[in-house]
Amino acid sequence: MCLPQQAKSKRAFLAAGAILGLLAFCGKPANAQIAKVVDDAGRHFWVNAEPPATLKLSATARIQPALYMPAQASLTGRSRPSFWLDRDGAERLVREAAERHRVDPALVRAVIETESNWNPAARSRKGAVGLMQLIPTTAQRFGANDAYSPQQNVDAGVRYLKTLLQRYDGNLDLALAAYNAGEGAVDRAHGVPSFRETRDYVQKVQNAYFRPGSGRLDGLWINPRAIHKNVESTGRIIFTNE
Repeated sequence: MCLPQQAKSKRAFLAAGAILGLLAFCGKPANAQIAKVVDDAGRHFWVNAEPPATLKLSATARIQPALYMPAQASLTGRSRPSFWLDRDGAERLVREAAERHRVDPALVRAVIETESNWNPAARSRKGAVGLMQLIPTTAQRFGANDAYSPQQNVDAGVRYLKTLLQRYDGNLDLALAAYNAGEGAVDRAHGVPSFRETRDYVQKVQNAYFRPGSGRLDGLWINPRAIHKNVESTGRIIFTNE
């Protein structure tokens, strides 16, 4: 007996509803997806199938950011090979440079985080480039012929940071202020300049450096020119850098 098309549709609808009700009764999760299934006879069924396993991504499975920069040729002979740098590679450069120049790697990381947020291709409006945001004159002053080269950039930046720490007898406020605004600005102000940008910069770097879990090492860097206070048995106080 042939049923009218409307009766067939109603019957298919009731069958699908019965299947869905049975699956719900069996304890299927409420957030399961509805899937359409067609059997060999061409009949259509709708079931609350689980989402494919391949679509279930762990929230902790994050891809490390990486950057590829193509090779660059120059008529002056200063060509740069292509490079691929991820966060692990940048961390390795920081550790190596910090060890060479005896600077706390946690401080270098704090400077890079504040300066470029770990982007080796970063460029500021003032022309500072790379992970440690070196201006061309500073980069060349500390041996970086290619300021975009992550290895040269980090090494020159760490050397510059150590020079500032030595210049200001280990005063981190003054060293960071000079890194941001230049030694001349710090010397003229006899302290941290009143520039809002510089003061915010000093605070941001120190927040990153002193926060829990930064890996900060106490006493790693010792300034040979630091001034020490000595009190003699007579009570006389002597300040010396010996």
